[in-house]
Amino acid sequence: VSDLRPSALPGSFDVSCSMFDLRSPPHRFMKRYDSFSSVPSSTSSRKDSQGSNRSLDTITLSGDERDFGRLNVKLCYVSSVEQIWITVLHCKDLSWPSSCGENPRIYVKGILTLPKPVHFKSSAKEGCNDIEFMETFVFAIKLQSLQAVRLVFKIQTQTPRKKTIGECSLALRELSSEEASHWLDISPPSK
Repeated sequence: VSDLRPSALPGSFDVSCSMFDLRSPPHRFMKRYDSFSSVPSSTSSRKDSQGSNRSLDTITLSGDERDFGRLNVKLCYVSSVEQIWITVLHCKDLSWPSSCGENPRIYVKGILTLPKPVHFKSSAKEGCNDIEFMETFVFAIKLQSLQAVRLVFKIQTQTPRKKTIGECSLALRELSSEEASHWLDISPPSK
């Protein structure tokens, strides 16, 4: 037999405080309800950047959430002759839209963002998971001019038509005579 009268001891279990007890204020009922998790964590929902709820089990990577791959480059500045040496080594884990076909011809276009931009591009290679370029580009530019410059890389398809499938960039503030290797995450092309 349960005693349904309110208990005299504070903190003891109060059987009469149920959702049917009209004497208790509504916030007590809500507080009790909120303290329980009725949804397992594996199927909990989370708001995405647009504010809509999606179950974590059904999220598919799309748009800017997808991994577009990485570009490996080496940079070096030879101060005695005021030259920047840029070596495009390879792209790893590269992905491209299905509209580009199974094995599009892919190349890397580079841009030094000087007041008068300097453009260069690698030769085109057949698209695959790991594309080796191994090409070096040399430009005679004063080091002071490069301090506020970015080096932008656009990964582009040549076939079936020219299209930018990803891009990445790097600031040139810390160039040195020691050749430095950089791994750059490729992002979707900016609009």
